[in-house]
Amino acid sequence: MADYQERPATTTTVIEKRSGGGMTMAILLLVVVVAVAAFFLVSSESRKDNAVESAATQVGQAASDVGDAAKDAAGSVKGE
Repeated sequence: MADYQERPATTTTVIEKRSGGGMTMAILLLVVVVAVAAFFLVSSESRKDNAVESAATQVGQAASDVGDAAKDAAGSVKGE
């Protein structure tokens, strides 16, 4: 007769690994920081553009005033 040996019962071990939770939060935080920085950068550029536009308007108005004053002075010299 054949000798039969008892084999140990096979066991299955399931290991559940939870990963990615910290990485997801880090990526989300990075996206929020980039969005806030972009907002302030665009806002800052807009304020600079508005300031330049305002200065150009004031320079144009000053040049117009000087031109009017020159016309008035020329008219006074001619006796108009």
